[in-house]
Amino acid sequence: MKEECLICKDSLEYLQEDILMECVICRKSEFSKTRCLNGHYVCNECHSKGVDSIVGLCLSESSSDPTEIIGKMMDMPFCHMHGPEHHIMVGAALLTAYRNAGGQIDLPKALSEMITRGSKVPGGACGFWGACGAAVSTGMFMSIITGSTPLMNESWGYSNIMTSRSLARLGEIGGPRCCKRNSYMSILTAIEYVEKITGVRMQKTQIVCRHMSSNSQCIGKRCPFHPSNQ
Repeated sequence: MKEECLICKDSLEYLQEDILMECVICRKSEFSKTRCLNGHYVCNECHSKGVDSIVGLCLSESSSDPTEIIGKMMDMPFCHMHGPEHHIMVGAALLTAYRNAGGQIDLPKALSEMITRGSKVPGGACGFWGACGAAVSTGMFMSIITGSTPLMNESWGYSNIMTSRSLARLGEIGGPRCCKRNSYMSILTAIEYVEKITGVRMQKTQIVCRHMSSNSQCIGKRCPFHPSNQ
């Protein structure tokens, strides 16, 4: 089944300018560019409700393959085909795999910080900001593991390069957006760069998409994870 609006499953529309909308779940009013064709608006907080359940999964996970870890997250009830929850999931999967591959981090603390940071990137940032939240999540991940702040030297550079590398990979493929494709490609980009910078080698497996039937805007063979490309 194609997934679009969380309320009625109809297609989403993206406006050119913000207008005041009311979330049909929590009734909060805020400005947004995104709603379904029937006028339903779901705020980022409600769309991502339940994402904190990934903490238990991550803390009990032994895999050093972030693509495997995020695949498990995608199967959890809170995760939709598209949505801002992916902006948290990418970094969380990378933090978990990094720790399991030998990276020295306080994982519970790092995951808490990832949720705080990732939740600030709204849905639709890929098209409206020119900065996909999945790619930005890899930069957040790099910032967390290197302890970057706006006043740092090398770690500041690493974090921004990480985001830019992920964004470049996504941009080369082109749109329309797919949160699954963007998440996987950003993670693969991070695996390469993190090993170069830290020496920590995370694992990766061949990714074959299993979400095509839920994506109304699937780009088919242009996607590197499409079954026809394997």
